[in-house]
Amino acid sequence: MSVLHLVPSVAPASNASTVEQSRCDIDFLHGISLALIGEQDLNALHRKIVDAAVAITGSQFGTMQQLCPEGHVSGHGGELQLLCSHGLPADAVGFWQWVSPAAYSSCTMALKLGERAIIPDFEQWTDISGTEDLMAFRRAGIRSAQTTPLRSRTGQLLGMISTHWTHPHQPSARDLRLLDILARQAADLLERTIAEDALRAREQELARTVNLLREAEEQQARVQAELLNLNETLEQRIAERTALLMQSEEQLRQSQKMEAVGQLTGGLAHDFNNLLAGISSALELMNRRIEQGRVTEVGKYMAAAQGAASRAASLTHRLLAFSRRQTLEPRATNVNALMYGMAELIQRTAGPTVILETRAAEEAWPIHVDASQLENTLLNLCINSRDAMPDGGRITLETSNQWLDRTAARAHNVPEGPYLCLSVTDTGTGMSPEVMGRVFEPFFTTKPLGQGTGLGLSMIYGFVQQSGGQIHIRSALGEGTCVSIYLPRYQGIPLNAEAMPDLSTQSTAQHCETILLVDDESTVRMLLADYLGELGYTVIQAADSLEGLRLLRSGAHIDLLLTDVGLPGGMNGRQMAEAGMDLRPQLKVLFITGYAENSAISDGELPCGMQVMTKPFVLDSLENRIREILTV
Repeated sequence: MSVLHLVPSVAPASNASTVEQSRCDIDFLHGISLALIGEQDLNALHRKIVDAAVAITGSQFGTMQQLCPEGHVSGHGGELQLLCSHGLPADAVGFWQWVSPAAYSSCTMALKLGERAIIPDFEQWTDISGTEDLMAFRRAGIRSAQTTPLRSRTGQLLGMISTHWTHPHQPSARDLRLLDILARQAADLLERTIAEDALRAREQELARTVNLLREAEEQQARVQAELLNLNETLEQRIAERTALLMQSEEQLRQSQKMEAVGQLTGGLAHDFNNLLAGISSALELMNRRIEQGRVTEVGKYMAAAQGAASRAASLTHRLLAFSRRQTLEPRATNVNALMYGMAELIQRTAGPTVILETRAAEEAWPIHVDASQLENTLLNLCINSRDAMPDGGRITLETSNQWLDRTAARAHNVPEGPYLCLSVTDTGTGMSPEVMGRVFEPFFTTKPLGQGTGLGLSMIYGFVQQSGGQIHIRSALGEGTCVSIYLPRYQGIPLNAEAMPDLSTQSTAQHCETILLVDDESTVRMLLADYLGELGYTVIQAADSLEGLRLLRSGAHIDLLLTDVGLPGGMNGRQMAEAGMDLRPQLKVLFITGYAENSAISDGELPCGMQVMTKPFVLDSLENRIREILTV
C-alpha cells in the first residue's frame, strides 16, 4: 500500500500551542526575512532559503530546484534543475542535478499534482520499490521527504523547496505552516531577483548592440574608403560579379525545375508502371491459355488487362514531365569495354554517311553505374549527333581520366575529385545559346513535330545526376556539339564477369520452391501468382507488408521473397525484407518496383541476397531472374 501523503498548503494556525511559541516563531521568521531581503547574490539567496527550510524542519538535508520551461537551452525542458543543496553527498548532488518528472520523489509528485507532497518513508512507498531512485536515496541516507512548491503572485510555478530526513518522519503542522510562509517570501524574492537579472541582461545586450553599431559604422567608413580607392575598376568588377550571379541563379533554376519535375511525376510513374505490369502480364497469360486451348480461363485476364488499361489512360494526361527517379542497378563498369562493345551498333544506327571514331584512355578508371542505362545514354547521344548531321559527318567517342580540382569542380557543379569523362563529339549544325539554355527541359525539342518527344536529354540529365555525376555541353552554330559526361571514379575492386548458368532451357521446367509474393496491386499479384504456379512454384500471397511480415514470422517454408517496394501496412518492401532476413538469414529477396523510393533502394549496391527488377517486365525475364537468384 502506498504511503505517499499529499496535503494542501497549510494556512497560518489560529490555535498555536502557546503564545510564547508563536512569539518565538515570529522572531525566527523575522530573522530569516531580514537575512533574505538583504541578500543581493542569487546563489547566496538560494543557500539561505535552503538553510532556513532545514532550520524550520530540523531535517538533515535540503534542496532547492528550479523548473526549466519547455524549449530551455539546456535541453532539459520540463525538468527540475538543482540550484542549491544542504548536506547532500557529492555523488547525490550529481545524481539529482536534473530531475525528470518521471522520477520517484516528493518534488516530482508535487510537480505533477501542483501541491505539497510528503513521503513519510521511502521504504514503504510501493511505487518506488526496486527503482534506481530508491537506490540513490539509500546511498544518500535519505528515508523521508517533503516538497513545498514556490509560486509567483500570478500562480506561475518557479521551483521547489525540499527537506529530507535520515529516518521516517511526518512534518508537524507548525513546520508546514512556517514552510508556507518561507515559500511565499522566497518566491517573491526569487521573482524579483530574476526580473532584476533579466533587466541587467537586457542592459548588457543593449550595450553590446550599441558597440556593434559603432563597429558597423566604422566598418562602413572603411568600406567606403576602399570603394573610393577601387573606383577605376568598379565597373569591371560589377560586370564580373553580375555574370557569376546570373550563372549561379540559372544553375539553381535548372536544378529546382528538374527536382520539381521529378517530384511531380515520380508517384505517377510508379502507378503507371504497376498498371503496365498488369497489362503486359495479362496479355502474356492470355496468349499462353489460348495456345493451350484453355480459352475458358481467358476472361479473367482480359478483365484484368482492360481494368488496368482504363486506369492507365486516366494517368497519361498528367505526365507533363519526365521523372529522373528511376530504379538503377549500379555495378563496377569498364567504360572502354562498354564503348567498344557498342561501336558496331552505333555505326549501324548512324548509317554509312557517318564516320564513327573511338578514342579510349589507357587504363581508364572504372565507374559505379548502371551499365544498361549508360549504354542507352550513349546510343541516344549518338542518335542526336546523327540527326544534327543530315549530310553526314563524324562522331567521336572518347574516354579520359580527369581530376577536377576545386575550381574545375565548381565550374562543373560536382564535388572535387577523380572522374571518368565520356564524351560524344559531332561535326553537326551545333546549337544557339538560346537552345543550349533549354536542352535539358523535359519535352523541349528542336525536331519537327512527330520526330522527337523532347525527353532524351532530360532523361540523360536525370540518370547522370542520379549516378553522382554531371553532364556538360559545348556547342556553337556551325561548329558541332560536344557532350561530356563526368562520372565519379569507382574506388572499390572491379567485379569480374562471372559465367552465369544457362537458364534458356529451364523456361518450361517444373520447380518445387516456395515463393512469398507481396504486392498491393491485386491484378499484378493475381497474374504473377498464376504464372509462377504454372511453373511449378508454390506461391503464398500477401497484400501488404503487415501480412507479409506475419507470414515471414510463421513456420511456413519460404525460399524467395518477391515483393513490391511501395507497400501499405506500416513499412515498405525494403524494411519488410530486412526484417525477414533477420528471421531467415538464408532468405533470397527480389524487389519488383515501378519507382524506387530513395528510402527503400539507395543508389548503392543492394546487400547480398537482394536484387531488383523494374516494372513492367516480360514474364520470361522474371522466371530467369528467379532461377538465377535461387541457383546462387
